[in-house]
Amino acid sequence: MEQSRFEHVETQVASRGAAPASEASRRLARRDTGQWGRRIVLTLFLVGLFLPIYWLVKMSLQTNEAITSGFSLFPHHIVFDHYAHIFDNAPWYMAFAHSLEYTLINTVISVSVALPAAYAFNRYHFIGDKHVFFWLLTNLMLPPAIFAMPFFNQYSALGLFDTIWAVALAHCLFNVPLATWILEGFVAGVPREIDETAEIDGYSFPRFFIRIFIPLIRSGIGVTAFFCFMFSWIEQLLATTLTTTNARPFVSVMMRTYSAAGMNWGLLAASGVLTMIPGAVVVWFVRNHIARGFALGRV
Repeated sequence: MEQSRFEHVETQVASRGAAPASEASRRLARRDTGQWGRRIVLTLFLVGLFLPIYWLVKMSLQTNEAITSGFSLFPHHIVFDHYAHIFDNAPWYMAFAHSLEYTLINTVISVSVALPAAYAFNRYHFIGDKHVFFWLLTNLMLPPAIFAMPFFNQYSALGLFDTIWAVALAHCLFNVPLATWILEGFVAGVPREIDETAEIDGYSFPRFFIRIFIPLIRSGIGVTAFFCFMFSWIEQLLATTLTTTNARPFVSVMMRTYSAAGMNWGLLAASGVLTMIPGAVVVWFVRNHIARGFALGRV
């Protein structure tokens, strides 16, 4: 009797010890399943994200006959004729240079104007400051087509038509409000005590603003420059309306890929690959600032 009772107690103890072990194993199994599920979803997302880019690069390395002949996952015969055509023809590479020039000019102007504006809107209070700030943001709500004809008439009268300055200044109408709105959030994150301490230490405002304040919001400047650059780089309507030949943007030259012989798909793909390079370079240089900016700012 005592032996059977002892065996019963041992069985209960073993079952109690096995229950937590089985529960822990089930938790580990669920966790592994969840991790594999997340990995599969992330893999599918990355494939869907990079597949169009890969396909564009693949098409740029193929002839039109190979592109239109049928489906192929990899190019059988790689050619660089389309890139050679772009870099050997002045209208193509000059248009690329024009687009890069007015984009860089606009980014510098927008950030330079928005920095003191964002500081003023955050640090000072004046009559109508909220209304002026809201009025700046309303420019972002309007399509560029509304301003195309007014800009065309003004720049024609001022002699700025068909210049890179025409496009760079026109894009400021949208980029300056955007840059001001983004930077104002970063300015608000800097304590006012820093301004007061610098004034007590004898710093003049320009010296304080350049040597102390700007380094504190360099992440915000990186984020702002990224958005200004990308908007000016991809904007087409104003860029094509305000230029004809001397400052023609790259997108207008890309339209030459269509002719009576049909669409030159390889040349169009090669030009599309080239348009991605400046944006990728900007992202590479400001990648750390963008990461901190998205975490700290209002973007």
